[in-house]
Amino acid sequence: MADTIIGRSVEQEILRQRIESKSPELIAIYGRRRIGKTFLVRQYFNDTFHFYSTGIYQGTKKEQLGEFNRQLEYYSGRKWKLAKDWFDAFAQLREYLESINGDNPIVVFLDELPWMDTQKSRFIKAFEFFWNSWGATNNRLKLIVCGSATTWMRENVLSDKGGLYNRTTRSIYLAPFTLYETEQYLLSRGIKWNRYQIAECYMILGGTPLYLQMLERDKSLTQNVDNLFFVQNAPLSREYNFLFRSLFNEATLHKQIIEALANKATGLTRAEIMATTKIDDGGALTKALRNLCDCDFIRQYTAFGKTERGTIYQLTDLFTLFHLRYVKGYRGQDENHWQNMIDSPSRRAWSGYSFEQLALHHIRQIKQKLGISGVQSDICGWKGDGAQIDLLIDRRDQTINLCEMKFSQSEFEITKQYDERLRERAEMFRIVTKTRKALHQTFVTTYGLKKNMYSGNIQSEVVLDDLFTE
Repeated sequence: MADTIIGRSVEQEILRQRIESKSPELIAIYGRRRIGKTFLVRQYFNDTFHFYSTGIYQGTKKEQLGEFNRQLEYYSGRKWKLAKDWFDAFAQLREYLESINGDNPIVVFLDELPWMDTQKSRFIKAFEFFWNSWGATNNRLKLIVCGSATTWMRENVLSDKGGLYNRTTRSIYLAPFTLYETEQYLLSRGIKWNRYQIAECYMILGGTPLYLQMLERDKSLTQNVDNLFFVQNAPLSREYNFLFRSLFNEATLHKQIIEALANKATGLTRAEIMATTKIDDGGALTKALRNLCDCDFIRQYTAFGKTERGTIYQLTDLFTLFHLRYVKGYRGQDENHWQNMIDSPSRRAWSGYSFEQLALHHIRQIKQKLGISGVQSDICGWKGDGAQIDLLIDRRDQTINLCEMKFSQSEFEITKQYDERLRERAEMFRIVTKTRKALHQTFVTTYGLKKNMYSGNIQSEVVLDDLFTE
């Protein structure tokens, strides 16, 4: 990664305030793998901790305790007897931390906490005891914990049933990069692409820093995509399966839901997911849907005019969309696969849908351009008889933006036929929903609308440059 932190200004400010506070701090940082949690903490503190240890993926209790012991010896500069359990390990950590003199904050960073919690290890009980019996009384202690396994973090640290509930003094959710942050990151690595290319890159890799780090600056975007996904032993060809295994205990269940949603661009209701996947109704499905929402793989929204029973789940993770469309099942030997699809109908269809999802990731920027940042609004969709609107901004100021998203290599032209369709759809929406609000036709496009006799019927436009604002 770059030598400086790109973006993350809000998160850095939270860390600064908490480290400077005069009270003990337990800060939980969570978010999916590859998103830069460890990098943020290590870079912010310039790798200067009083103690740092990380969990070992699929490691045994003995291996986890062994690594903890090695780190304790490294930071304390003395030998320690290998702890027989986590209660012993945390007692040793306490003894070492108590020996640190002075008034400065004591910064401890425990990374990938869920991996330390092996079966029957009683890790969470020991950690909870360490914090409640000593940590929470030491005003100098600033304890930062990280975890990618969102299920574990939610149940053990963030949930109201977790042993550490109300113990964390601050939680930080680290989201994927925005387009603005992606552009800043690429520039920091000497990659100078135009915004159309950056948007297409975002539609393939999402805003995941580790994937962006793999891009080579002396190659075009197309060459990079072929190298990352389609050459023999491509580094990201198996990433999808690893990602789910490392995030979720029930990876198969989560993938079943994701792959059902991938086949239905407009999304599915809970009942439709059950019918498609044959997953039983119950707590496991509820938990899996919540986990997928928490990790930004899917979004849930209520269709306009519907109650909660009309909740729709939609796949919005761009990396997953690309993988399932093009990488899963790819058995070819074409090392220029992506390049050779440059103008295929499949690629055009994918780019149209992916651009819609990109827009959904940048609602804040769209509202900013429309001048409605301060107006309370609901983001939803609508399906009528043979018509649908993928993005509605239902505003408290008695206006609804009916948004169309179009990924085009030049200005988008509204034809007579398309104009008729837009007007008919708006009228159908008004009749079916019985809304009395003003309906504004809004276009989100790459390069704006081509001016003609129909473009004047559009009340507002958002172009790609508008999505790159901070």
